[in-house]
Amino acid sequence: MTTKGGCHCGNIRYQLSADPFDADYCHCLDCQKTSGAPFGAWMDFKAEQVTWLAGEVKEYASSDNIRRGFCPECGCTLTYRSTQYPDYLTLSICSLDDASQISPKYHIHTQSRQPWLTIQDSLPRFLRSRPQG
Repeated sequence: MTTKGGCHCGNIRYQLSADPFDADYCHCLDCQKTSGAPFGAWMDFKAEQVTWLAGEVKEYASSDNIRRGFCPECGCTLTYRSTQYPDYLTLSICSLDDASQISPKYHIHTQSRQPWLTIQDSLPRFLRSRPQG
């Protein structure tokens, strides 16, 4: 897979050299606040699989170990990164030029799901993070 994406205004562009190793819907309150939507849709990569072509993501600490990235021009949410796992980078699925290429595999943090949102798919659901292993 070689595909591209970027922010809403086009200031930031990236290219991917591989398919994501994971993808999810996240219903945590931080994703809701940062996206302005009832959940985020994320895809996970090894950091070396992401090449930044233009612009620079601005990050802020949303918690002790989490850094959220966005375009400083248009404010578009782009990245999620844990300082505990520096070799990995999470990108917003809908920042892809063709977001239809990637489908989330499960829902996480459903304990924070908005009560008016009905999940109608049959994907696995986890109250918090997905168990590892």
